[in-house]
Amino acid sequence: MHRSEHPVRCRSGRDRLPDDLTIELRVRLGSIESRSTPLNFEELNLSPRVLAGVKAVGYTKQTPIQEQAIPIALEGRDVLGLAQTGTGKTAAFMLPILERLSTGPRGAVRALIVSPTRELAEQIHRSGMDLGRETRIRSVAIYGGVSKMPQAKALRRGTELVVACPGRLLDHANDRSVDLSKVEVLVLDEADTMCDMGFLPDIRRIIKLLPKQRQTLFFAATMPPEIRTLSKEILDDPTIVQIGTIAPAESVSQALYPVTDGLKKKLLLDILQNTATGRVLIFTRAKHRARKLASDLENHKYRVADLQGNLSQNRRQQAIDGFRNGKYDVLVATDVASRGIDVSDVSHVINFDMPNTVDSYIHRIGRTGRMDQTGEAFTFTVPEDELLVRKIEAVLGARIERRRLPDFDYGSFNPENQGSRSRSEPQRSAPRRRYGEQMPKNGQRGQRPHGRPVGGSSQSRSNQPQSSQSRSSQPQSSQSRSSQPRSDNQNNPNGPRRRKTPWRGPTPAANRSR
Repeated sequence: MHRSEHPVRCRSGRDRLPDDLTIELRVRLGSIESRSTPLNFEELNLSPRVLAGVKAVGYTKQTPIQEQAIPIALEGRDVLGLAQTGTGKTAAFMLPILERLSTGPRGAVRALIVSPTRELAEQIHRSGMDLGRETRIRSVAIYGGVSKMPQAKALRRGTELVVACPGRLLDHANDRSVDLSKVEVLVLDEADTMCDMGFLPDIRRIIKLLPKQRQTLFFAATMPPEIRTLSKEILDDPTIVQIGTIAPAESVSQALYPVTDGLKKKLLLDILQNTATGRVLIFTRAKHRARKLASDLENHKYRVADLQGNLSQNRRQQAIDGFRNGKYDVLVATDVASRGIDVSDVSHVINFDMPNTVDSYIHRIGRTGRMDQTGEAFTFTVPEDELLVRKIEAVLGARIERRRLPDFDYGSFNPENQGSRSRSEPQRSAPRRRYGEQMPKNGQRGQRPHGRPVGGSSQSRSNQPQSSQSRSSQPQSSQSRSSQPRSDNQNNPNGPRRRKTPWRGPTPAANRSR
């Protein structure tokens, strides 16, 4: 823990922070609360060309993350931005970059933005083109799934801004088709997602290709330990800008629908039929489930598309564009694709399958309720999801509402029992058994393998007299035989012990081949 040695004023203009405030990084702190009246973009003193792009896309008021991060970034200082998804982070780093690139040399890569997915890279690239339409700044999006040749040609023609996924960027670096030695600004967007996807080693390789003297803008929705360590390594005296808690936006209402896996599709159809929805984003855990569910919804006359990793990049982009433009009302997607979906008017997010982590849950439901709009997030939960549900509720600091769909036939399943049992008493797991061991029949849980009574000693079992004649003349069951005194090998519940033999060296190659 380091003590802050930089007295600063909050971005909201309040008095300086207490001198005894301790934090994990030597940083300047931004304001955690936003102004009651959002600022106009004209107050940022942006150049006329950049401001023209802002007006062209329809931006008028700054969001809290933009209000706090943009002035700091315009000063050339490092920023560690922590905010929920859907709060306007893209413009928070894109506008300072465009302002910086609008002056100075052209043709060299001066700004690099690294993102985890193709969809997010394409989204950031298009945002830069829209905001910088009057600046003549050239931008190139670099990601896998498509040919490298058009990307290499665009890099050779010269570009000032590169938006890239880590793997394909390193491919171009190895081919020497991109020169990163003149990069002035590095942006790591959705850094926590890149960590989850295993890109952390690639990020470290990319950083080695960049000049040490640069500005770094680091944005994430969550801060796992790996990302916290990386931020300490690459940020120089950063200013932390955190908007609220790292949790879904307050404009998103959440509800859980306990159900069995076999009833999920029927429950989904009933919800879609009886709920007034706009655009609906449905998440599944696996690619084949997304494809199958989209096909089933299409058979029920819904305008639907699927978005998953087995699709080509062109088809993935067509699905996103069709969902954004209104061609599709429903989009069924997997987690990897969810990070690049930027559609402002998604009314409902439905988790058909519970995600694997709390962070994924936050990212999923962050696709609705964006930019201060309201949204709803429904999650179908099976009994096995209760542990993750409790973790999510611990992060949120509140219990998520459980709902039962009226007039829905749940069969023998009772949704109320799923949550109540997990809160009232621990769920009892099935009795353990050894590999190959038969489970006891007729509720006989008081006997171990071979019929030995629990807690009975061998001496008490051996005190029952029985003549050799009676033993030989009467057939014995396995239970009666097991109650007789036996040798150590027979008394071993794991079966007879093998006789130890001395090691005779490695097995000949001829024997091993057989």
